[in-house]
Amino acid sequence: MLALLGRGLAGPARAGAAVLGRAEPVCSPVLQAARGYARRVTRKRKDIPSHLDDLPPTLLKKDYANLPIMNSVDDVVKRLLSLEMASQKEKMKVKTQQLVEKVRRSPNDNGSFEVQVAILTARIRTLEEHLQRHPKDKSNRRCMLLDLDRRRKMLGYLRRVNYSTFENTCKQLDIQYSPPQPYIRRVTKRWLAKKALCIKVFQEKQKLKAAERLKQRREWQARARAARARQEKQVQEKQAQEGTPV
Repeated sequence: MLALLGRGLAGPARAGAAVLGRAEPVCSPVLQAARGYARRVTRKRKDIPSHLDDLPPTLLKKDYANLPIMNSVDDVVKRLLSLEMASQKEKMKVKTQQLVEKVRRSPNDNGSFEVQVAILTARIRTLEEHLQRHPKDKSNRRCMLLDLDRRRKMLGYLRRVNYSTFENTCKQLDIQYSPPQPYIRRVTKRWLAKKALCIKVFQEKQKLKAAERLKQRREWQARARAARARQEKQVQEKQAQEGTPV
């Protein structure tokens, strides 16, 4: 609409400039204002610190760190295989390995609760940085919440079973653990009536079970008395047969 208006205003101005012999303007002021209003504003991105910044750029990738041939290769090859030229995925592997080395029980420990907590911690911190740059990414936010819930459960288990290991894990990984709040139900009239009904139903059920148990117990006692009487009768008959002369 503004462009059409600008063209309509630019027509008479162009004709007057041709009559007076002046230079033709590039565009009308209305069109200039419309273009200035529709110009995209470039926003400066915030410099978000990353937990991968403390990795030295000269450190080799995880797949090439323990190879003996790396000591005799050229500096250019080392630079290509270092973290300076690595992607975020490669840096993430190195960072996860460093966190695992802090809490693992032995060199062959790859599945203990402490190692799993370290792996989840590296993944959670990466997702936190991603969500700071892209706050509308709901899929990764859901993944981060699931990982947080898993880590909270594992830390809670370590806290109950081995408190010293739990304390050392939180200290090495720089985790602030807060225990879950106890569940408190709001007392209402409907909840009280439902609870009273459930208690009454439970008591009636216990009475029926008690009557059934009493009936079953009496049947067992009657069977035991009959078996005892039958056994005594057999014993008497056997004694009588042994006492009679042949």
